[in-house]
Amino acid sequence: MPLAIASTNEEQVPVTAAPVTASGRPAQVDGPLTVTVQSGSGTFTQDAATPLVVTFVSEDVAGQTVYSVSADADLGAGVVTISDTVTYDYTSAAAASFGLSAGAAEPKPGPAARRRR
Repeated sequence: MPLAIASTNEEQVPVTAAPVTASGRPAQVDGPLTVTVQSGSGTFTQDAATPLVVTFVSEDVAGQTVYSVSADADLGAGVVTISDTVTYDYTSAAAASFGLSAGAAEPKPGPAARRRR
């Protein structure tokens, strides 16, 4: 079943696969997940220690990336590929503070320049 995820462009989202049979019981796959980018410019990372987890990484600008995720469902010598898609929407992170900074103190203008109109 396709998965939709969302975050800001300052975040990433880990996704874990939990394969099941047609009747919904837990199942295994042969090897790690295979991920490809179908569209967009987001990236992903995988750790060999957790072969059923993929971390989807947003771009630096707002956008969308669609990934294809697949695995071999045949635990023997053959290959039976199961696959799905992940659509990742990421928005621009909102400002959280002004980040104000002060310059060095400087002389103020004389009285004539300070008059209000």
